[in-house]
Amino acid sequence: MLQSLAARDELNQVIKNRVEKACTLLDNGVPLFPNTFRKNAEVKDILAAYAEAPDEKLEEAGEEITLAGRIVSLRSFGKLAFFHIQDDTGRMQVSAQRDVLGTEAYQTFKKLDIGDIVGVVGSLFRTKTGELTVNATSVALITKCMRPLPEKYHGLKDVELRYRQRYVDLIVNPRAKEIFKARRTIVREIRNFLDERGFMEVETPMMQPIPGGATARPFITHHNALDMQLYMRIAPELYLKRLLVGGFEKVYEINRNFRNEGISVRHNPEFTMLEFYWAYADYHNLMDLTEEMFARVAKAVTGDTKVTYQGEVIDLSPGAWTRLTFHDSLEQVGGIEPELYNNYEKLAAFIRENGEKVIEGEKLAKLQAKAFDLVVEPKLIQPHFIHGYPTDISPLSRRNEQNPEITDRFELFITGREIANAFSELNDPVDQRMRFEDQVREKEAGDDEAHGMDEDYLRALEYGMPPAAGQGVGIDRLVMLMTDSASIREVILFPLLRPESES
Repeated sequence: MLQSLAARDELNQVIKNRVEKACTLLDNGVPLFPNTFRKNAEVKDILAAYAEAPDEKLEEAGEEITLAGRIVSLRSFGKLAFFHIQDDTGRMQVSAQRDVLGTEAYQTFKKLDIGDIVGVVGSLFRTKTGELTVNATSVALITKCMRPLPEKYHGLKDVELRYRQRYVDLIVNPRAKEIFKARRTIVREIRNFLDERGFMEVETPMMQPIPGGATARPFITHHNALDMQLYMRIAPELYLKRLLVGGFEKVYEINRNFRNEGISVRHNPEFTMLEFYWAYADYHNLMDLTEEMFARVAKAVTGDTKVTYQGEVIDLSPGAWTRLTFHDSLEQVGGIEPELYNNYEKLAAFIRENGEKVIEGEKLAKLQAKAFDLVVEPKLIQPHFIHGYPTDISPLSRRNEQNPEITDRFELFITGREIANAFSELNDPVDQRMRFEDQVREKEAGDDEAHGMDEDYLRALEYGMPPAAGQGVGIDRLVMLMTDSASIREVILFPLLRPESES
């Protein structure tokens, strides 16, 4: 506690000193937040053009460079100072000399702090140590930074502070910025991949009268003008499939979903999903497409179809993925014999022994899914398509024509976690109604995540939806994989956190 109070006092003193400097600048007629400076270059472009240029070429160029960025380091030697500015593309060293800037301008410069945003005008030269540097003829304050940037930021143990103050994290932690640039690349490549194959991007409601398309607990909100209860979207699935009924044969949406569930290194209540639907295709077509899409994304981000995640090399090359049925995975990966996973009482006891609850009235398939989560999923490190899920836990999936007890559905697992869920779509309105009715009974029995009845969706199916396949891909988890990030909070700019007063 005493250390915390001492640190707070020290911070307050630093802020006080900065405020005093700011007041001095204002008294000298220097605005703290002007909007008159315009830059003509970015750091990456300067480095790309001149990083390897010989000294004589820099002298011949004589080009006046105009850069803007935040001061991230500052060393003063009396009449000379060196500092680095950082813009969105990189860092650049700048030399500030009293004899070049002039005495008055140099005295103003001496009032600047690390964290201030400045505009720099000057020409390029190379220091004795070989670093490309701007010899400043002008340094203008653009934005005064009133709080000090943290020192030795990479050594901070409180990682939650990085997520809570992401604006600071992005300033001082280069890896944080690289993760989100990689995320942009991933989303862009997915869009390009699907667009090239004739898929059309669409938007569907984020507030819905009936939460559907997944089994999850929704967030509830209220529309005042209509005086009606609404639910934040848990999935866009049922709306996207309505579009198949309407005649669009290939649609996708990169969407925000909201599920009122726990928070962990793999879960955030607000998350991003890709969902796409393909008429006249089945789940086998989706497996092939997924292998191709993930390989392309990996190459765009890392330059290879093999990526390293937490020390493990993950091979995303098409053809290297394993395809295994749900029940075979219980036996071959989880080590559970059919005599156990097909016996309700034995399986229930097994689940309880492993620390999971068994709810009275749960179906055998639900217990099998819990057993899968316990002993199979954590072991699926390399890409695995697990297919042939029981019908009882797949309310929107098409039954397998040879075995109606299972569905034409798969889930994709990589690094011991689910990345995607997909299936051949159920387009029989009678079968769908019976599945919904089963879900309603489960909800009435106490299952908060069971699917509700959606009469309008059933009506849409009665108009006829073509046979199709659909898939959802967790973008956040995909970014985790591609950027070697252990926590989902690393790949979401502003993850949900408790209020500071409660933390």
